[in-house]
Amino acid sequence: MTDSIRFYPRPVPPSGAPNAPAPRNAEAPRGPSFDAVLEKQLKSGSLQFSKHALSRMESRGIKLSDSDMARLETAVQAVGAKGGKESLVLLDQTAMVVSVRNNTVVTLVDRENMQGNVFTNIDSAIIA
Repeated sequence: MTDSIRFYPRPVPPSGAPNAPAPRNAEAPRGPSFDAVLEKQLKSGSLQFSKHALSRMESRGIKLSDSDMARLETAVQAVGAKGGKESLVLLDQTAMVVSVRNNTVVTLVDRENMQGNVFTNIDSAIIA
């Protein structure tokens, strides 16, 4: 028996193989880098207001003093410490829905417009 052994060379993959890295664009990305945005968010520990919340404040004449803001921030920190993610914060005559994770007031309602409102998508509430 004289069986011959044959060797087959491995095929050479084409230049556009799926494992090849994607070509990079020569143009730099526009806007701030991810690092810059993250750093800004980490440094600004203060509460943010969504555009919707700001328009509600303006249209209803709601103004928050420095002491109101301090009470609000303390309340949001307390909710966060208990694991809350979306909270209803009652501050004097104003009710606010706050995203604790994003540290942002999503919307707010004054006492005159509070009657009959249903607050949804919240997991906690606090009286500040």
